Amino acid sequence: MTTTVIRNGLVITAADEIAADVLVDGEAVVALAATGSAVAQGWNAATIIDASGMYVVPGGVDAHTHMEMPFGGTYAADTFETGTRAAAWGGTTTIVDFAIQQVGGSLREGLDAWHAKADGNCAIDYAFHMIMADVNEGSLKEMEALVGEGVTSFKLFMAYPGVFYSDDGKILRAL
Repeated sequence: MTTTVIRNGLVITAADEIAADVLVDGEAVVALAATGSAVAQGWNAATIIDASGMYVVPGGVDAHTHMEMPFGGTYAADTFETGTRAAAWGGTTTIVDFAIQQVGGSLREGLDAWHAKADGNCAIDYAFHMIMADVNEGSLKEMEALVGEGVTSFKLFMAYPGVFYSDDGKILRAL
C-alpha cells in the first residue's frame, strides 16, 4: 500500500482541533501524532503533503443524493460519474444514493439497476437507501436480505400517486 503523511495542519475531529500530522496507509487514516513530535518525525511515506496554514478534515458524507434518478419524465442532471467527481472536489468522500423499486418490480431488481449505474463509474465511495414503490409480500420479504447487504434505510412516500405513493396500511406493513 502507498503511504502518505500530511504534516503541519490543524486537524479537525468531532471533538477537537489539534496541530497534528496524519499518517495514511492506502485509503485509511492509521495514526495521528502531534506535529513535530518524535512519533510524527519518525514516519516515512511515499508522499508527504505540507498542510501548513490549512485545516485537515475528514471526508464528508452526503446521505441524500439522487444520481440519474428518473422523475416526472425527466432525469436528475448528475450521473454517478459527474456527481461523484463534483462531490470529491468539494471534499465529500461518500454518497448515499436512493435506489428505486419500480411498481411491479422487486426491491432486488431496483437495487441491482442502481448498482449497474454506479459500479465502475464513481470517484468516491457510495451506498444506497431503497425507495419502496410497491409494498407487497415479496418486497416485504426482501427487506431483511437488503439490510444484510448494506442498504441503510427504506423510503416510502405519502405523495406522488401512481408513482411512489403508499397508503397508511402499506407504510404500517413496511414498518
